[in-house]
Amino acid sequence: MENVYDITIIGAGPIGLFTATYALMRQAKVQIIESLSEIGGQVSALFPAKHLYDIPGFDEITGSELISNLENQLNRFKPTINLNETMLSFEKVDDYLFKIQTDKRITYSKTIFLATGVGAFEPRKLKIENAEKYEGHKLFYSVPDPLIFKDKKIVIAGGGDSAADWTLELSKIANQVTLVHRRDNFRALESTISDIKAQSNTEVLTPFMIDNLDESADKLVITLKRSKTKDEFEKISADALIVNYGFKTDTSLLRKWNLETEQRKITVNSYQEASIKGIYAIGDIAYQPGKVELIATGFGEAPIAINHALTTLYPNKRQATHSTQLMKDFKD
Repeated sequence: MENVYDITIIGAGPIGLFTATYALMRQAKVQIIESLSEIGGQVSALFPAKHLYDIPGFDEITGSELISNLENQLNRFKPTINLNETMLSFEKVDDYLFKIQTDKRITYSKTIFLATGVGAFEPRKLKIENAEKYEGHKLFYSVPDPLIFKDKKIVIAGGGDSAADWTLELSKIANQVTLVHRRDNFRALESTISDIKAQSNTEVLTPFMIDNLDESADKLVITLKRSKTKDEFEKISADALIVNYGFKTDTSLLRKWNLETEQRKITVNSYQEASIKGIYAIGDIAYQPGKVELIATGFGEAPIAINHALTTLYPNKRQATHSTQLMKDFKD
C-alpha cells in the first residue's frame, strides 16, 4: 500500500500537536485526525484566554498563545491535518497495520496515537428555564476575551479551579467579581480561595445556588437561593454571569475500541502502549497509577511513545532522539 502512515494521531489538542511535531522531526509519515473544525481541543474551546503557569519555559502564557506557538512549531514540517473528521473504528489487518474507518474515508496506519483528551465535550449548562435567552451576551460558559468584562460587575458560579482562577484573573480588570458556590467548601486550591478573599473587589457567597435570571435596566438580575435551607434568597445585579460547572464528556467511542480501560481512560504501559499492540494513548485519555493530568505531563509522554513506536517499526534505523541531531537530519 502506498498511502500508509507510520503514525496517525487522533486529536489536535496541545498534546496531539506536539506529538505530530516530534514524530515529523523523527521523519515519520504522520497524519492528524481531528473531529472539531479547528485545532487546539479543549484549550481552544474552553479556556483560550486563561493564563497557564505550568508550561515549561513560560512564566505565563494564555491558552490561545500556547496553541498558536504549537501550530507555528508544527507548520515548519508541513503536517497533514484532517479537520471535521472523526475516527469511528479501527481494525488490525496485520502486525503494525491498521485499517481506520472515519466518517469520511478509510485510511491505513502502522500505529495509532490516541490524544483525544477527555473525548467529545461540552460545558455543563445552567439548568434554569430561561438561561438560553442570555447566552452569549450576559451568560457565558467560557471566557473568549477577558476584555469584554473590563470595568464590569461580574458573577462567577462554580467551586473548582477554573471558577476560582477566573475570579482572580478577572478581578484585575473588572469593577467587581462575586464568586458563588453551592457548598461551603471549594474544590479549588485553598490558597486561591484565600487570595480571592483578600482582594478588595471580590466577594465569596456560599452556600448559594442560582435560582432565577431576569433583566432590569440592561443588567442581569441573578436570584440566589441558599442551598441547604432553600428558604433564603439574595438578588445580585450584574453585567454578566460566568458559569464554570465543568463539562460533560462523551466517551462512547472509547467503549467501542475494545481497549482495556481504568476510570474511563485507556490503560497504558510505561511506553504509553495500550492493550492492543501498536495503539498508544497520551495525555488525559491515558491512565497510569499516580499520573498527574497536566499538559506538561502529556508533552513528556509524546517522545516516549514516538520513540518506542519507531524503534519497533524500524529496528535497524539509526534512532537519534535529541532535537539538535534530529533537526540536522531533517534539514539534510
